[in-house]
Amino acid sequence: MANSATRTSSSTASDASLLEKLGVDIDPELLSLALTHRSWAYENGQVPHNERLEFLGDSVLGQAVTVRLYTGHPDLDEGSLAKRRASVVSTVALAEVARGISLGDHLRLGVGEDRTGGRDKDSILADTMEAVIGATYLSAGPDAATSLVLRLVEPLLDDPERYGVAMDPKTGLQELAARLERPAPVYTVESTGPDHDRVFTAVVRVGDHASTGVGTSKKQAEMAAALTAWRELNTRA
Repeated sequence: MANSATRTSSSTASDASLLEKLGVDIDPELLSLALTHRSWAYENGQVPHNERLEFLGDSVLGQAVTVRLYTGHPDLDEGSLAKRRASVVSTVALAEVARGISLGDHLRLGVGEDRTGGRDKDSILADTMEAVIGATYLSAGPDAATSLVLRLVEPLLDDPERYGVAMDPKTGLQELAARLERPAPVYTVESTGPDHDRVFTAVVRVGDHASTGVGTSKKQAEMAAALTAWRELNTRA
């Protein structure tokens, strides 16, 4: 019983820390559900997990970003608006947002998923971010959920160069390397885990700079590594 109480107390403290970063009140049970990956649910007696909340959050996210782009950019045509929206709500972009609030530290993952780098997988981070948005919608209403979305994605909305980079990080990194007169990016990829649940880790080197990305495919890992490298090199520049 003492161990169980300790885990509950630790989880509550962790959730409180996340809520402080989010700046919004979310029902504790809904927040716990939003942070529960299906791997954890499976290992704990098929309890509910966050995929329904993810479905809801995806819609809330899309609407908030669409309205913000439409009202904020009356000069852009439909194609340009669609391109910007797609990049902001992409898996890579949402994972970047999630890392910005250390969302991975708060995930409830199964033992196997945790051991294979699940806390830093773009797909898991992005899906959980959407689930948190869904939980916010149910707990605090549409206005609070929209406000949360816009706070989280504001850096992407206000940085047009990131639109192209979020959609195609490898090309963005190659172009940045050329502008900085650095060598072209070189990628190496390794994989671990069983065939049905492989985890890929990519390292991209641009001269003496190296960045790492993790994904469920070689392509996804390379894209994650490229986006990290682009962000780090662009910040230096």
